[in-house]
Amino acid sequence: MSDSYSPYGEQQPGPNVTPWSGPPAAPQQGGYPPYGQPPPAPQYGTPVPPAPNKSNQGLIIGLVAGAVVVVLALCGAGIGLLLANDDDDKPVVATSSGPTLGTGDGSGSTPDTAAVPTPGAADPPNTNDNNSMTARYSSDLSNVCEGSPILNAAPYSGPASAKAYAFSNNPGRPTSWSSKYVPSDKPYYAKSEDYQKVSVVGCLKYEEGSEGTPKKCQYKDKSDKQVTVDYVSSRYTLTFHAAKTAERIGDGGTVTAPTSRCPSFISYDKATMRAYATPDAGTIEAAMDKFLS
Repeated sequence: MSDSYSPYGEQQPGPNVTPWSGPPAAPQQGGYPPYGQPPPAPQYGTPVPPAPNKSNQGLIIGLVAGAVVVVLALCGAGIGLLLANDDDDKPVVATSSGPTLGTGDGSGSTPDTAAVPTPGAADPPNTNDNNSMTARYSSDLSNVCEGSPILNAAPYSGPASAKAYAFSNNPGRPTSWSSKYVPSDKPYYAKSEDYQKVSVVGCLKYEEGSEGTPKKCQYKDKSDKQVTVDYVSSRYTLTFHAAKTAERIGDGGTVTAPTSRCPSFISYDKATMRAYATPDAGTIEAAMDKFLS
């Protein structure tokens, strides 16, 4: 059996196909809609989305409000913690060296006794000696007489095996120390280049106010002019010190600087026309022999 066609030129379904067995065929370009079906209505404007569910909207608003309340509560707790920490970080101020009885602000609080020093506690020893120095020459050991330990000096282990130097100042130059002669046949003698072997330094310090009556000595200056120099006697105190620590380890007694006679050569101050006698070499030697034997 052949297919049949409608008068309008559209293909009709066969006898074995029911009208409801499938969707209607799409209309051909420029044709008419199938018989018995109205044409689709035209669409105008922008499609409007469906309105949100009012119940969900209320739930979202409630959750946001709860979150705001929690954040505000956390901020308040944080501010409280910061204030508490500020109070704890303040140092305790002590106004006296010990607790004061019968004082207070009326609150009944007990003063912080941890901030009060313990009576009778001694300060820790100061081990940082800023005066220590390393000697480069034998003359550097004269700084022991000013309290400066010599780091590269020999340690003092006793007088019998010690090597020693001696220095003295004078009334005109109290902070300037000059080397004193030590006989080379003494067991404590040390050459100038052996200064690192020295463990004992003898210091002859001028005694203030010990000057005697000046002795008038006549000399000729460089221009062959006659001058008079006041030659002054005095006394010195001899002390012995460990070179490495500058610690005082012994006394040598008093050494005089006599002016029994005018020396052949003299150094004097042109402003005052004065010269000071040097400590007696024999007395220094005797004192060193006694201490270092």
